[in-house]
Amino acid sequence: MDSFGGLEKLDLREVAEPHAHAGQIRVRVAAAGLNPMDWIMTANDTAGARFGLSLPTGFGSDYAGTVDEVGTGVTGFAIGDRVFGSAISQSVADYVVISLEGSISLGDGVHHTPDGIDDITASTLSIAARTASAALAVLKLERGDTILIGGAAGGVGIFAIQLARLAGANVIGTGSASSFDYLRGLGAEPVTYGAGLAERVQALAPDGITAATDLYGSETVEAARKLGVPDNRISVIAAQIPGVIGVSGINAAPDTLEYIAELVATGKLQVPIAATYPIEQIRAAAEFQSSRHVHGKVVVKL
Repeated sequence: MDSFGGLEKLDLREVAEPHAHAGQIRVRVAAAGLNPMDWIMTANDTAGARFGLSLPTGFGSDYAGTVDEVGTGVTGFAIGDRVFGSAISQSVADYVVISLEGSISLGDGVHHTPDGIDDITASTLSIAARTASAALAVLKLERGDTILIGGAAGGVGIFAIQLARLAGANVIGTGSASSFDYLRGLGAEPVTYGAGLAERVQALAPDGITAATDLYGSETVEAARKLGVPDNRISVIAAQIPGVIGVSGINAAPDTLEYIAELVATGKLQVPIAATYPIEQIRAAAEFQSSRHVHGKVVVKL
């Protein structure tokens, strides 16, 4: 992208091939998973500055692939290692160069891909799984809790539903009627979002709900408060609401992705793939992902 703006600004082009220097590895990307933050952070100058982007900028953050260059001083990674992680606004490209030294604020660097996880699945994990884990961790879910998850059919919801279920909680998830079978397949009791949400949730859970996380906006927060859930058991990821805990992926525990990857590798957590696109169709892939009606993850293959 030579300028920030809508997805019409996104073009496919050849650029100079990057190389790994001291303290870095280069990854030959096989797949790049898309997230809402990819188009949100490039939407305008203000958003770009908030994420530390400079023009021209790449697109996409989550990736999976194989290490093909190792800089001097690097330990723990070798040429041929399968890896995954996130590189902010860089992942939809043949190569990403990852620095292994210094602080990592938004991206989470690089992790070894376990046997049993293909690159397409691995490329969906980093941002969404860390965000879901952080959103639930602050709620301290226990067996017997009933949690309302807003925006449950989205990419973060995939992980939030299943992690909440693994913690022993009952899950009610908001979505459109077309997503109900999908939500049930992940282990949630579906409920339609929109006006009257609190009343519909109360009908589904007459004994009440004990926690909530809003993965979309503020509607779920309002419903949870109406149903008596205290603010310290409500979290949000896409809004700032006084008294309610706001989190993002950077708040996740350091070993979150290793834990999630192991769950996926052992079949305890599934990652539905809504669609895959070749890199030549990156704009179509991003437009589909940004439609907000995607049931599962969207992945670009390279």
